[in-house]
Amino acid sequence: MVLIVAATAVAMFVHEAQAYEVDPVAGGGTLAGKIVFNGSVPTRKIIPTKDPQVCGGIRDVSLIVVGEDKGVRQAVAYLKKVGSGKAWEAAESQMTPVLDQKKCQFAPHVQVIRRGSLDILNSDPILHNTHGFYGKRTAFNLAMPNQNETISADLKRPGLVRIECDAHGWMLAWVHVADSPYYVVTDENGMFNITDIPPGEYTLVVWQEYRGTVEQAVVVRAGETTEMLIELEKM
Repeated sequence: MVLIVAATAVAMFVHEAQAYEVDPVAGGGTLAGKIVFNGSVPTRKIIPTKDPQVCGGIRDVSLIVVGEDKGVRQAVAYLKKVGSGKAWEAAESQMTPVLDQKKCQFAPHVQVIRRGSLDILNSDPILHNTHGFYGKRTAFNLAMPNQNETISADLKRPGLVRIECDAHGWMLAWVHVADSPYYVVTDENGMFNITDIPPGEYTLVVWQEYRGTVEQAVVVRAGETTEMLIELEKM
């Protein structure tokens, strides 16, 4: 078991584009891990300044979402700069991912998608101005005044996209545009599982919106599962 302590958060936004090639994996290995946070969960106060009939009232939201066992939900784990390996899942290849805006919140809050289109949906009966950024650079900026309206955004560059609503400043979502299939979002218990990895040496990256990213060198061996415990340190 490998322990990673997130002593330093590293900002990461856009990866260098690389052409991923599908190549059958013989004797692939697995990384199975859990991300935990043992400190007091930080919060921020949401003060809706408009459309309270849809957006609700003042409330506190957690900046790190943890389960009862301290497992961190909505974190992302991925292998950095993988040039070839397993095929994309059929769902990733055939279905366009969706980002919904409902009750002035984005859903899902964190997701991983393949490079391509993202459907932006407005489920609210009010105007949202949905604005996506690669770092400081605008990826898309969409005025969406109509309920149940869907507009597609083009996300062809791999990297981390921050999404806000210019009309409701507290709204926030994150989309990781993956450059390989070796990306996963942690489940409700903070667990992740990356399978069918070609044997070799890699860099595992773990991202959580409040703590940023940490990196760890890992060795994947043929037919073996490497178990990892990753502890995010409080700031």
